[in-house]
Amino acid sequence: MRVELSDINAAQRVIAGLADATPMILSPYMSAAAGQPFYYKCEMMQPIGAFKLRGAMNAVANLPKGTRGVTCCSTGNHGRGVAYAAAKAGVRAVICMSELVPDAKVEGIRALGAEVRIIGRSQDEAQVEALRLVAEEGLVEISPFDDGYVIAGQGTIGIEMLETVPELEAIYVPLSGGGLAAGVATAAKALKPDIKIYGISMERGAAMYESLRAGAPLEVEEVPSLADSLGGGIGLENQLSFAACKELLDDVLLVTEDEIYHAMQVLFYEDRLIAEGACVVAIAAMLAGKLPKPRGPVATILTGRNADMKQSARIYAGQSVQLGEREIKGRPYGT
Repeated sequence: MRVELSDINAAQRVIAGLADATPMILSPYMSAAAGQPFYYKCEMMQPIGAFKLRGAMNAVANLPKGTRGVTCCSTGNHGRGVAYAAAKAGVRAVICMSELVPDAKVEGIRALGAEVRIIGRSQDEAQVEALRLVAEEGLVEISPFDDGYVIAGQGTIGIEMLETVPELEAIYVPLSGGGLAAGVATAAKALKPDIKIYGISMERGAAMYESLRAGAPLEVEEVPSLADSLGGGIGLENQLSFAACKELLDDVLLVTEDEIYHAMQVLFYEDRLIAEGACVVAIAAMLAGKLPKPRGPVATILTGRNADMKQSARIYAGQSVQLGEREIKGRPYGT
């Protein structure tokens, strides 16, 4: 199944009034840095605090009749979306995650009534458990990125962004498994073929970036990151998101943990917004001079607010942060 604009339009009708119409705001600070209007699509304002609700609501609404339950593997936000959508539909949900998922995200999913399975230290290991639940218990898997209904749901963001600012020259998309990038790029390029779509990820453990470079899906070691939502593999049998990203993304860029650290401070101090590290990769790339200088308005997606607040507080205070065995040296903002 190749996702088309018609699929995204259908998803719009499904999520209308439930997971749509988040605000799009102008950042004066980033506009000055970019030399052009720089907008944020505020998906952290979703009921679950992340854009993942769009795809999850669309997928659950299209479940086969008689579905006994749903499962997925997740770095946190997709699981939260599936848990929320399943609870609304009265469907059992089992969310499989690795040990690298922050406790705050795990507890947020449990609070929505879903069962949680913590399996191994990678999303690929968690995926094995999800597949077992499909094979042995008859649950339906909802992939966080390689599912047509999920991609179509995420694509509604692209439509809303261009409805709000039709003159956008480029959209900067946080890139993980590619469901968001595939959906947004499909919608945006169908509506405005000359628009540029850039995928941006963290420097270490960027599975889609490495897979695109290799020309085929790869397994990539997961490591702790300030952009933890961008971790995880894309699946060696990827059917949809890899091909869409390969065809539709104009470029894929990486940012360092130090650049993400600084960008989180910028979003907090300059725009008074709190969001996950994954949300600020475009801010990091722009400030680091890694993106082409725009000639017209641009935008990025603030994908979620389900951050580890103890870690975030340390960053805002300019304190050092430990990521596994690696320390990100603190730097007070403005110094």
